[in-house]
Amino acid sequence: MNDPNHSSFAPFQTTRWSIVLDARSSESEADQWQDSIQELCESYWYPLYAFLRRKGYKPEDCQDLVQGFFASLIEKDFLKVVSPDKGRFRWFLMDAIAKFAASWNSAQSAQKRGGQKTIVSLDVDQGESRYGLEPADQQTPESLFERDFALSVIDQAIEALKSSYYEDGKKRFFDSLKVYLVPAGHEPKYAEVATELDLSETAIKVAIHRLRQKFQDSVRLVVLQTLSDPSQLDEEVDSLLQSLG
Repeated sequence: MNDPNHSSFAPFQTTRWSIVLDARSSESEADQWQDSIQELCESYWYPLYAFLRRKGYKPEDCQDLVQGFFASLIEKDFLKVVSPDKGRFRWFLMDAIAKFAASWNSAQSAQKRGGQKTIVSLDVDQGESRYGLEPADQQTPESLFERDFALSVIDQAIEALKSSYYEDGKKRFFDSLKVYLVPAGHEPKYAEVATELDLSETAIKVAIHRLRQKFQDSVRLVVLQTLSDPSQLDEEVDSLLQSLG
């Protein structure tokens, strides 16, 4: 399961991030490239928003910055002036948004507000409601970004797993067991879930074990999409898990 060349990873050898990197120096297929960058933007806009908020930017300015930054990526403008670090999307994002923010003109952006192209579904209330739940500690903008990026990976992995179970007609089964994927200390007892699903407690234990294995695979597939080199997969997964504490 730890081999990035395992057959389960075969369809992902050309990752979304690899496609984005290729667009910097070649004429990639426009539709494929735009779909890739769009999905990456939609998945990881919030870690950037929180990063900027922790740096002291106002909510409405963070909204303009993130939208403007992603617009520059879609148009390939900013890809020409930044260099990816070791092919990892999260490092590129954090470095690039910092450079973009440094050259940003808040007054000019305020004049354009409401007229710029919307790249991701992002509004101040949405970003602020999530930011208000962030730990009120001394985390740096960088460490907060790393944590939120990792949480975004987990959310995507759970969503992919959910879709798979739903498509197999196992909606009730997944909804009952998903609480065990990221334990929070208040999970129901196995016996309670067994009664709910009309299964034995032993069957529930086996099902949870299998679900967790599938979840680990799902996390790895999501992480792989942010790398240009599959051999970095184990190291990247470990690094993201460490950022969660």
